[in-house]
Amino acid sequence: MEKVEARKSRAQRKTGETSIELELDLDGSGKSEIATGIGFLDHMLDLLSWHSGIDMVIKAEGDLEVDAHHTIEDVGIVLGKALAEAAGDKRGIRRYGDCLLPMDDTLVAVAVDLSGRFWYVSDYRPVRDNLGGMPSDMVNHFFYSLASESKINLHFKFLNPGENEHHRVEAMFKGFGRALGQALSRRVDGSLGQDRIPSTKGAL
Repeated sequence: MEKVEARKSRAQRKTGETSIELELDLDGSGKSEIATGIGFLDHMLDLLSWHSGIDMVIKAEGDLEVDAHHTIEDVGIVLGKALAEAAGDKRGIRRYGDCLLPMDDTLVAVAVDLSGRFWYVSDYRPVRDNLGGMPSDMVNHFFYSLASESKINLHFKFLNPGENEHHRVEAMFKGFGRALGQALSRRVDGSLGQDRIPSTKGAL
């Protein structure tokens, strides 16, 4: 039986504003231990872990007495770096993932390409200022930071934005988790071969 490489990573970031430690297992079962000091962000990251099937341990301390900006941004940065490291050369994965996710009054389409190139597009426009301790204008900034550091294409399109801010953001995190898990999944159908990099260039 061919040996399958473990897809795990550890990352940390320590600055004058934050201290973050993170562990990932891309082939986990969606277990998470999240503690960022921002309850709503913890909840969203738990959902991301569960729906992607990625095991996550994230411990973050930040200057929340200032505001939540630095903590949210740096968690996105570190998570993006860890995803890129764990994915390695992306040999044998599907590369693309998408999800059409309903959340009560909200319907959002999410698409991911683990291309090795960064692009971020989102039509999420917050109406409420805050969700728990998380400023809603940091939602796009979080995903932008994550996509930039992991060098992926990430698109969000609301087909129906609904009326509830919590539902909109929860749909984004759940949909991203589903699309990311699909993109990272290993090919077993033989259509590209389990040992090939999914690009005609031979590299991602």
